[in-house]
Amino acid sequence: MMLRRGFILFLPRLVGLLVVACCSMSIVYMLACTPKGDNQQLALPRVHSPTVKEGYEAILQEREEQHRNYIISLKKQIAQLKAELQGRTEQLKNMQNQYPEPLDIQFDHSKQEQAQANLLAFLRSQVDKAEVHSGVKLSTEYAAVPFESFTLQKVYQLETGLTRHPEEKPVRKDKRDELIEVIELAVGSLNKPDGVSKAKPRVYTASDFVEGIYRTEKNKGTLYELTFKGDAKHQFKKIVLFRPFGPVMKVKSENVNMADTLINVIVPLAKRASKFRQFMQNFREMGIQQDGRIHLTVVYFGKEQMNEVKSILENTSKSANFKNFTFIQLNEEFSRGKGLDVGARFWKGNNVVLFFCDVDIYFTAEFLNSCRLNTQPGKKVFYPVLFSQYNPSIIYGHHDSIPSLEQQLIIKKETGFWRDFGFGMTCQYRSDFINIGGFDLDIKGWGGEDVHLYRKYLHSNLMVIRTPVRGLFHLWHEKQCLDELTPEQYKMCMQSKAMNEASHGQLGMLVFKQEIETHLHRQKLSSKKT
Repeated sequence: MMLRRGFILFLPRLVGLLVVACCSMSIVYMLACTPKGDNQQLALPRVHSPTVKEGYEAILQEREEQHRNYIISLKKQIAQLKAELQGRTEQLKNMQNQYPEPLDIQFDHSKQEQAQANLLAFLRSQVDKAEVHSGVKLSTEYAAVPFESFTLQKVYQLETGLTRHPEEKPVRKDKRDELIEVIELAVGSLNKPDGVSKAKPRVYTASDFVEGIYRTEKNKGTLYELTFKGDAKHQFKKIVLFRPFGPVMKVKSENVNMADTLINVIVPLAKRASKFRQFMQNFREMGIQQDGRIHLTVVYFGKEQMNEVKSILENTSKSANFKNFTFIQLNEEFSRGKGLDVGARFWKGNNVVLFFCDVDIYFTAEFLNSCRLNTQPGKKVFYPVLFSQYNPSIIYGHHDSIPSLEQQLIIKKETGFWRDFGFGMTCQYRSDFINIGGFDLDIKGWGGEDVHLYRKYLHSNLMVIRTPVRGLFHLWHEKQCLDELTPEQYKMCMQSKAMNEASHGQLGMLVFKQEIETHLHRQKLSSKKT
């Protein structure tokens, strides 16, 4: 009985001790797990304070605030690192003078300091190669790389092509940004204190810029010479800048399999059966016999000469055992954009490369491969610059006869020109054409629809590949500019017509033909008298 009474009396004390021990362990656990601030520690919920749940919510909220402060601290550290990196970059630029002689550069990225030194030496050697300090011997007058000049508003250029002007505003964003950057850098350099003169330095601005010249050598870099107004009327400040090109870097390497890539050639047509016959000869040889991964879609407007066109198509199909063609007939006025749009949307197979073509185009099998290689669904569209043939009657007028078509298709300045103002021949995947919205079907007749589609692609995130190609020719034909065209379309048509006839030299010979004949006649008479 005494043991039982003693156990009963000791039991409350034991429970009390266990409660105290549990509470102590809870306090120690919370103290260990509660995050600390910079100068304070989170308090535990107390008696007569908000409930334990509210206390834990307060603790969690404070921990969240501490994490937020930690992120802000990390951002500040990143900003400091960027500033330090910029400072190191300036130091590296100042170290360039330590490498006066060009070296044989080997870039070993395992040793960072040595790689940086080698890179600086390479860039310094680029300066030496680019005739910044002295000239180099050239073999002929054609080997010299000319400069182009510029002001704040205009660029004066030699290589104008057919769409650029001898004097023009820098329309291309990369060129505009480049020249603005160069002028700003020159102004900043002029405004840096020299540490010698104690007089208050003059502050230069872009308005002090007079003119500049620049030239780019593809394997070296771009050299700029800029002239600013000086302190007096006939004094100037000149600064020379150089943007060296770095070493060639490998970006990526990939295998491209085009064995199953089909091209759907879409040709809008109205009448012109004889031209279509010539086109089919080219299509049969290059598309069917040499390439073999090709489909032809002809969208024909009206009914005049339609049977003759269908006959040419069917005869080619039989003789070449070619079944991959579609003929679509529309009873409406000819519209190139409408024909191409209808042909593209008519296709019901898998995603396919579309080549928008005209009946007066000649292409090679090599071009078809270029068409495949320069298109990628969702990424790239191809706008080749084709070579446009001059009027053979003018080019070969002094010959006994005009050569065959294949012999005429040579790329020389006497035989044609790069048609860099034309955007009608293009390759793209059907999915990209559909996603971009296709052609503007409100445009009727000749011209305008191709530029509209080209601008759509430029305004998208797709990469537009624009380059001259050696296997795509526009065959000469007499161009008719109809009265029903809009003034803008008519002007474009006449400009195209003027460009198509002959080179400047050949047209000059026609203009001065009578004067030349008179001179030859006088020479003939003079030789008879002697």
